[in-house]
Amino acid sequence: MPLILAIAAGGALGAVARHLLAQQVMHLAGGGFPTGILVVNVLGSFLMGVLVEVSALVWQPAPALRAFLAVGLLGAFTTFSTFSLDVALLYERGQLGLAALYVTLSVVLSVGGLFFGLWLVRCLAT
Repeated sequence: MPLILAIAAGGALGAVARHLLAQQVMHLAGGGFPTGILVVNVLGSFLMGVLVEVSALVWQPAPALRAFLAVGLLGAFTTFSTFSLDVALLYERGQLGLAALYVTLSVVLSVGGLFFGLWLVRCLAT
């Protein structure tokens, strides 16, 4: 039960953080393109890379803390369900080019963010 509570607490914080950051980015960038969730997914993927590599090389968090951070906090922060909805909305509005651009940028930059996080921690840890 402590593990489930840790995930739930992290999930609540991650979801709120996702909402607040995405809204702030959309406010700054303007509407029409889901920049907020794109930024959230890239940042969250980078942070997941950092967390995984730090946990592997320099820090062994307790299982509940690891679950709180990786499954709860970052899992709720970097949601692809919101991404999928944004793609569907762009598609439904007939903006196929923007939908394709959004899919490409989200996947390439998020995976790139994760690898960048791994690389950064490896460089700092050596």
